[in-house]
Amino acid sequence: MKTMTEIVVPQLAESLVSATIDKWLKQPGDWVDIYEPVCEIITDKVNAELPSTVAGRLVEILVGKGETVPVGSAICIIETEGSVGGAANAADDGKPVPSAQAANPQAGGAELEDAPMRNRFSPAVQKLAAEHSIRLTDVPGTGLGGRITRKDVLAYIEAGAGKGTHTSGGNNAAQAPRTVDAAAQVRSSGLHFSETPRFPKIEVEGASGAGRGDNFIDVTPIRNTIARNMRQSVSEIPHAWTMIEVDVTNLVLLRNKLKDDFMKREGINLTYLAFLLKAVVNAIKDVPIMNSMWAVDKIIVKRDINIALAVGTEDSVLTPVIKNADHKNVAGLAKEIEELARKTREGKLTLSDMQGGTFTVNNTGSFGSILSYPIINYPQAAILTFESIVKRPVVINDMIAVRSMANLCLSLDHRILDGVICGRFLQRVKDNLESFNLESKLY
Repeated sequence: MKTMTEIVVPQLAESLVSATIDKWLKQPGDWVDIYEPVCEIITDKVNAELPSTVAGRLVEILVGKGETVPVGSAICIIETEGSVGGAANAADDGKPVPSAQAANPQAGGAELEDAPMRNRFSPAVQKLAAEHSIRLTDVPGTGLGGRITRKDVLAYIEAGAGKGTHTSGGNNAAQAPRTVDAAAQVRSSGLHFSETPRFPKIEVEGASGAGRGDNFIDVTPIRNTIARNMRQSVSEIPHAWTMIEVDVTNLVLLRNKLKDDFMKREGINLTYLAFLLKAVVNAIKDVPIMNSMWAVDKIIVKRDINIALAVGTEDSVLTPVIKNADHKNVAGLAKEIEELARKTREGKLTLSDMQGGTFTVNNTGSFGSILSYPIINYPQAAILTFESIVKRPVVINDMIAVRSMANLCLSLDHRILDGVICGRFLQRVKDNLESFNLESKLY
C-alpha cells in the first residue's frame, strides 16, 4: 500500500519561525533513505540540512529554491510503500528494507507490531547518529514503544559499530593525529579564515555605457539576523567598556613548550585562546554576576558557564557555544575550539551549537587587532576581546624589559555591571593568565 508523506520544516528552536530553502539535495524520482538529507535550509541562526523522516521516493517538491516558508509548512512529498521500520519496500529498486527485526535478531514479529515509536527520533539521537555515521534503522530501540534512545545509540557504538573506521589498528590508530592544513591556520586560533576564502555574491547594476554602476549584495537571513541583533544590542543595552593589559610572557613560553607534543598527541593546534577561556571561566567563578542577563524587573545570574566564541567567517559572524566550560581543562577547551572551528569552516554548525551562551569571548588578536570596542552579544551582560600578543618594552622594578603583552577589552551592560565589579573581574582574568608558568598542566 502506497502512502504519501509530507516533509515539513520542523521547529528546530523555540524562536525559529521560518526557514529558506537554500538547495535541494534530492530531485523528484530520487530514492530517499530515512534520515537522509533532502535539502539545505537557511534559518535566521544557522544553515542546516533537513533530513527525511521516512524512506521512499521523492515525488514532488512544493517549495522552490530561495523561497521562505513558516515552520510547519510542507516542502515536499515522499511516497512510501509499507511501513515496517518506517521504510518503503524497495525490492523493485534493489534497495534493502531496514527493519527493527534486522536491527535486533532476537526480536520477533510481535515486537515490531508493538513498536509505534520506533521511527520517532529525538534531536539528540539524530545528532549522535550523524556524528558516528550510524543508520538509526540498525539500532535496537529499548525506549517506550520501541523508541531509540541516546543510550541505545551509545550501546550500539560500544558494541562495535564502525569498528573499521574507529578501532582498526589498535590503540596506535586511535591515537594517530589528524593532519592539519597549514593554510587553515592564521596566527594563533585559526578560527577566522577558511582555507578557501568565500566572499559575498555581488550583483553589478548599471547598463553598458551608463557609468560603472553600484554593487549590490543580497542580504541573507543570517546577515539580517546579525543586523537585527546588533541594532537591538546597541539600542537596548547601555554599553560601557574598559581595558587592561596583561603580561603573557610566561604563557607564550608555556605554549611554545607544549604545542608540538600536543599536536602529536591530539592532532590539533594548541591555541592561546584555550588558555584565555580557562582564565575567563575561573574569573567568572569568582565574580558570578558577569555570567548574567537583564530581565526588566530582575537580573538572572546563570548557573551554567557557557562560553560563546565570536567566530568571523568571510560573510558573517557566528557565536557557537562551549557548554559547561567550567567543567573542562585547557586541553578540553582546545578540543572544543578546534571542533567548533572545523564545523564553522565546513558550514556544519547546528542550532544546538549556537544556543545557550552566557558570556562571549572574541579572539580579535588572531587578525592583528590591538584594541577594539566589542558589541555585547544580546542578552548577555558582557563580552571580552583578547587582542594581539605584541612584544613591548615594559618597566619592571625600575628596569626596562622586553615582554609579551596583550590587551583585554571588556564591554559591559551598565544596567547590571559597574566599573568596580568589572575591574575586579578583569584583574582576576589578568592574574589567572599571568599565573601560567612552565609547570602548568593541560590535563
